Amino acid sequence: MLLLLPAVGVPNEELLQDSLKSMIAIFCTLAAGFAFFWRAYQDGIRGNPPRIRWHGIQFLLLGLMLYALSSMVWSHTYLGGVEAVRWAVWGGVFFLGLQVFTRNNRPHYSAINGLAWCIHGGAVLASLWAALQFWMDWHFFAQGPNPASTFVNRNFFAEFLVCTLPYSVFLLTRLADKTSVFLLTFSLAFNTVALMMTGTRSALIALMGLLVVIPWIGWRYRQHWVSRGWTIKHRAGLILVLVTTVLLLGNLPTHNRTLIAEIGNTTALERAVARTTSIARSEEFETGSFSIRAKMWQATGRMIADNPVTGVGAGAWEVHIPRYQEAGAELEPDYYAHNEPLQLLAEYGIVGWIFLLLLLAYLLRTGWHLLRYSPRDGLLPSLVLCSLFAFLLVSNAGFPWRMASSGVLFALSLAVLAASERTKWERELKPRTSITVLCGLAVSTGLALHGSQQTIECESKLMRATQIALTIRASGDPNNPYWDNDKAIMLQWLHEGVAINPHYRKLTPIAADAMIGWGDWGNATWIWHSVLQSRPYIVVLLVNVAHSELHQGHREAAESYLRRAQQIQPTARSVIQLQQMLEATPKTIPANRSKNQNPALSGE
Repeated sequence: MLLLLPAVGVPNEELLQDSLKSMIAIFCTLAAGFAFFWRAYQDGIRGNPPRIRWHGIQFLLLGLMLYALSSMVWSHTYLGGVEAVRWAVWGGVFFLGLQVFTRNNRPHYSAINGLAWCIHGGAVLASLWAALQFWMDWHFFAQGPNPASTFVNRNFFAEFLVCTLPYSVFLLTRLADKTSVFLLTFSLAFNTVALMMTGTRSALIALMGLLVVIPWIGWRYRQHWVSRGWTIKHRAGLILVLVTTVLLLGNLPTHNRTLIAEIGNTTALERAVARTTSIARSEEFETGSFSIRAKMWQATGRMIADNPVTGVGAGAWEVHIPRYQEAGAELEPDYYAHNEPLQLLAEYGIVGWIFLLLLLAYLLRTGWHLLRYSPRDGLLPSLVLCSLFAFLLVSNAGFPWRMASSGVLFALSLAVLAASERTKWERELKPRTSITVLCGLAVSTGLALHGSQQTIECESKLMRATQIALTIRASGDPNNPYWDNDKAIMLQWLHEGVAINPHYRKLTPIAADAMIGWGDWGNATWIWHSVLQSRPYIVVLLVNVAHSELHQGHREAAESYLRRAQQIQPTARSVIQLQQMLEATPKTIPANRSKNQNPALSGE
């Protein structure tokens, strides 16, 4: 799973990259569950039932899943269900990892080594795709901001990659062959250069922290390296390989046309330095991405203050965020808060507080124990803590908890950390319990297959329909009869996609906005309606529907949508313009049937 997740992507835009990665994570977890419990059943009927291990982290993940299930009753049903599945997968990954990575109540280094090699191998493959995109403008995987490897967005790739670096260092400590160590060092440096190519500032800051902490950990536990006994020349050569690789590869210029248009013909090192130092510039706090994030965090803070106990419901941040934006805002900044702890508190309320405080207390206690007692087996948990540190740091400026690759890595890191402890609860696993779990896994696999098929069909149809709509609008003559057949196909795919998942709102509004370009108000309106049924507080969509109703002669309906928009953002520019338009419009007007007389939509 950890090898495939970062290395595999979709070569076209008809399926989102993270949808594929989520499917890989789910099916690999289910397969691992089948393998574990089938083996447990066989051992049980032979009279040697295994003992399963439990840890407090397992109950924290279970608590979030139960809250998400309960929020389906009183909050957003679909989004709550998605969150429940996410925590169930994470909980399953953690549970299975805890069993596999523990032997005789100690870390099972053979299994952990295998995990680390797959994490490193997947990171190298993902870095290779990113390097090809950066150096050669290689187009194969569908992506947005370059170089994104297989992750559609370079930030997602960087947030995952920085968390893998401590595992690569762990592998260095487990190798005795000098040639293997030097080759692994080269690949570690290559991954570092790929991280620099992204220019993701949170990941680069995490990298700088790792560059300080990891060498100290390596020196502290140097007696426990498998490759101990090296001479000073060997160690100097290792450092030389690392530094030289970074300097040589980091100074190769990009030939990616998109990046050249964005930042010029720069190198990975130049990009990393420029992006990191940009944090201190005043314009970044005024108009840059930090300013946008700050507004989202402030709105999320207001959401937390308004719902301190229950939260707004699992996954429902994107539903309610328009109600908490600053006065005059009409467009949503994003679908996520770009700060996972804040979003967790806003959605889960007191349950989120309990999870975060107990998780941080556990990590701090483990770190303090390692600092104070320096146990013999402290090298592994210290490096895993570094990976978790990087994950939590980037979580304050992105949303890696929502991404399949980084989320699964987080759950497995917690499992490795828990496996390194001596204290775990154990209980005998009876054969009938194994059979019950296997039946549940079979049902879950059937549901996962059905859900995956529906996801592939839905995203494919909506994406193709959106592409057709944008092509027609960009043609310059969208009302030419030549496009009639394409419009019919587009509408069919939109109807079928929305019928499969009426809550999917990232693509359909784009198609609706394009339809206004050729005056198709009716079909644009039903698309906006379908989105508003699931996300009722989006001001710009309320204004768009009001314009459409007014254009078709439905003044009362337009006034109704205006009132809804005024309740959310009365001072928004588009809302004020709509009010002025209604005041200037006669009380009774005929529906405008002309396809060439379309009032401009503010915020389109």
